[in-house]
Amino acid sequence: MIPKLIATDLDGTLLRNDRTVSERTLRALRTANEAGMEVVFVTARPPRFVDALAVDCGLAGTAVCSNGALVYDVGARAVLESRTLSPEAARKVAEALDGAVDGVGFAVETGHKVVFAPGYGHRLPEDTEAEFPVESVDGLWSLDAPFVKLLAWSAEVDADTMLAAAERAAGGKVQFTHSGGSGLLEISASGVTKAGTLAALCAERGIDAADVIAFGDMPNDLTVLEWAGTPYAMGNAHPSVRAAVTRHTASNEEDGVAAVLERLLGAV
Repeated sequence: MIPKLIATDLDGTLLRNDRTVSERTLRALRTANEAGMEVVFVTARPPRFVDALAVDCGLAGTAVCSNGALVYDVGARAVLESRTLSPEAARKVAEALDGAVDGVGFAVETGHKVVFAPGYGHRLPEDTEAEFPVESVDGLWSLDAPFVKLLAWSAEVDADTMLAAAERAAGGKVQFTHSGGSGLLEISASGVTKAGTLAALCAERGIDAADVIAFGDMPNDLTVLEWAGTPYAMGNAHPSVRAAVTRHTASNEEDGVAAVLERLLGAV
């Protein structure tokens, strides 16, 4: 059965390690789109990164950005829906994590920029023009901007350990996850997940979970992979993802998404 919608993560899934989309994968996506399948990017990345991808690859459509906090119209470059974190909730979580994770620093993703406090060292070469410092962590809580995500980073603790510590310290108050960034934890408003936002988007289109094929590689993709009717873990996926998902494809470097779509469409 041909699905109605393709939900794909970007980093480590659709993109190769150099953050490009291969010609083979582009061809598979375009063929799928021509066959009537909608392609939705479901990513931890903010809209500005999706914009750059759209320019480089000519891909447009709808994106679920920032782990479900934003629904973004790529062609119109417009945020259609947002589910943001309150500054007060972010501050309380930061205080809890400061006592639970060694060497932790904090930043706020606003959708347009990353504002970081001293101690936050997760800097992205492709995002330098959008990164802005504040003098102290208290400067984060008075920002006049939406809190799309709170970011917590430590050079001393890996992301899996941070996630477990965060759940013990403040579980249930916000949504914790990670997407494989070294020592990086991503924090959204309570109940905000990739799957929740994607499910609402599909409901608006009259699309059931059974009509969705999904691809992902990291723990923040698990909610989507558990919800979609036909989920695939990438060959390079995090061990928890590979264990949770029975269908596996090749790695992102080996065009694993394209391989599945080609079989689905009868291409060789």
